[in-house]
Amino acid sequence: MSESLWRPTAPLENLRRRATLLADIRRFFSERQVLEMEVPLLSRRATSDPHIDSITAGCSGAPAFLATSPEFGLKRLVAAGIGDCYYLGKAFRNGEAGGRHNPEFTMLEWYRLGWDDHRLMIEVGELLSHVLRISRVRSYSYRSLFLQHLDVDPHRASLEELKAVVARVLELSFEPAGRDECLDLLMSHHIEPRMDGDGQPGITLVYDFPASQAALARVEDDELEVPVARRFEAYVGGMELANGYWELTDAPEQLRRFEADRRYREDNDKPVYPFEERLVQALEAGMPDCAGVALGVDRLLMLACGAGRIEEVIAFPVERA
Repeated sequence: MSESLWRPTAPLENLRRRATLLADIRRFFSERQVLEMEVPLLSRRATSDPHIDSITAGCSGAPAFLATSPEFGLKRLVAAGIGDCYYLGKAFRNGEAGGRHNPEFTMLEWYRLGWDDHRLMIEVGELLSHVLRISRVRSYSYRSLFLQHLDVDPHRASLEELKAVVARVLELSFEPAGRDECLDLLMSHHIEPRMDGDGQPGITLVYDFPASQAALARVEDDELEVPVARRFEAYVGGMELANGYWELTDAPEQLRRFEADRRYREDNDKPVYPFEERLVQALEAGMPDCAGVALGVDRLLMLACGAGRIEEVIAFPVERA
């Protein structure tokens, strides 16, 4: 065994920068009177998201799961009346490892009462500008980016049209199965790398995603009377940093989406977990209108430090833990 395996993978200067970043984030929210909250990292419930897998941990003889995000706990607190709040700490996702992923990572998530997605986008831009010392913030609708870079309307194009665009601009060894897979491939492989095409560093906010990608966001008609998901994502240098919603507060619709996620998992031979029915109960009790966003702190630190891989900003990634 190599004697160096005990050492952190990140340079100590980056770890000192992490400490400064965490303090800056807490100061940012303290000045805005947003309360830091703790939520359970171990629960009998798991994520229902069909594209995220929970890590299972034995607990008192029954299955338990490490939290993939603090979302459910924070929303239950919001419904109970805690007000504006945030969480800054660990989250866990199974099978996520690579240059920008570690199964154990640091997440910042916060909720603002009475705000919609566009108002929260402004605050996300303010936080990122403050931390990264970047003043340029740009906002684009999902549709406008696809029209600009691919000359296709992502909300109205047929599956055949989207497959043709994928074949034209991407070299793949497979054919995407559905609309969302086509859109995800075009966004991640063609549009995201070109977001700073003018060479000027900046923060890019993308809003009004396809309704089929709503997750836990509201769906409303846009100016062209097309249903869109009231959610947004934030990027810097083509790297996705944050994902925000104008939060769904409709309990029956929330239950319908949980059940749809379960069916998708069953149909695609993915693990089926017990979903968080207590969130449905919280919505039934009356969660106030709010907007929420989750931000990857390790990726933010990568940008702040100029790091190329996530292990350069984490002391002990999974292979060293």
